[in-house]
Amino acid sequence: MTDSIKVLTLTTLYPNSEQTHHGLFVRHRLKQLVESRPIEAKVVAPVPWFPISWGFLGKYAMFSKVKKCEQQGDIEVWHPKYLVIPKLGMSIAPFLMAICILFKIKKMLKQGFEFELIDAHYIYPDGVAAVLIGKLVGKPVVITARGSDINVIMDYMLPKLFIKWAVNNASAVITVSKALRNKIKNLDVSQSNISVLRNGVDLTLFKPSGNRKNLRKSLNLSKKTILSVGNLIPLKGHHLIIEALIDLPECELLIAGAGPEEFKLKQLAAKHSLDNKVFFLGSMNQVDLQKYYSASDVLVLASESEGWANVLLESMACGTPVVATNVGGASEIVQTETAGILVKTRNVESIRAGIKRMIENYPNRIEVRQYAELFSWKETSDGQYELFKKIVRESMV
Repeated sequence: MTDSIKVLTLTTLYPNSEQTHHGLFVRHRLKQLVESRPIEAKVVAPVPWFPISWGFLGKYAMFSKVKKCEQQGDIEVWHPKYLVIPKLGMSIAPFLMAICILFKIKKMLKQGFEFELIDAHYIYPDGVAAVLIGKLVGKPVVITARGSDINVIMDYMLPKLFIKWAVNNASAVITVSKALRNKIKNLDVSQSNISVLRNGVDLTLFKPSGNRKNLRKSLNLSKKTILSVGNLIPLKGHHLIIEALIDLPECELLIAGAGPEEFKLKQLAAKHSLDNKVFFLGSMNQVDLQKYYSASDVLVLASESEGWANVLLESMACGTPVVATNVGGASEIVQTETAGILVKTRNVESIRAGIKRMIENYPNRIEVRQYAELFSWKETSDGQYELFKKIVRESMV
């Protein structure tokens, strides 16, 4: 075996022509690996099949518009369609996904892409499907746990059984935090090859803006600015931050994200007469997010659960400290008060107290950036490459 490795990345968490922000953290990790190591990679990122593209049918209509194949930089990305059956979907999703992917993978092999390893992200259903396929085509599989696949989906009986099977039958398991690794070990699995390879942060994209005063003026920000970033769903806790604002008269809140809770959140702000202090930015690309990270005074993340919260590192890389609930890998990211404050109890009072404490003992923004620089992608790419090399070598014995 040469040191160069052909890798097939399999995941539903990957951007496509209709969901340009979807799964960016997976693309970033793969991009860093391919650019820094002798890796040749292609991506299979399946999307649900839907026959009609009429806009009023919502997200499923959007899936019908996703291109069959895209070239994203140097990486070829395929989007085969898999069947989703209402009510039965969660239980049989790995098998329906495996069927659709298997046809595409066999074509790739016939066309000469003799990949040596399957790199699957998100354990359920993606990782389960990948392990099934690996057994059928005789390729080793590495699966990565990222958060809700372990924190949420394992609450369901059948998926939990399938997850345990996939973990035990994969060649190796990666988690993005120690907290996720510990949860997998608590499954009482026989798998011993579990590595923690955290996400990094793009320190070139996420960096402090040159003239922060002018930036804030251009964005019409005048008060102490709190930023909350994430899908507008209850799990992210935007509602808690809105209510925390009630006794923070010097603060305003910017919420970046889209989702089903938008109307309720706006109603909540109106109920407390905070219409002129809570602003909804909608879904944002990373270039625009960088500006708001840099312009804000504090990023607040009030999540109920997380695997590895990339927004914390992105904010700190822009010089902005954070206040976050102490869930998932948060304590592995925020290890000093230079970087931020962890809130032990997820409620309005604790979040408000954390924000007040941050404002009263505000850190040096240059030191916040320096702390974020400890989280480059190099360590993760090194770990991935060495793990992949070891697994491919063992598979050839």
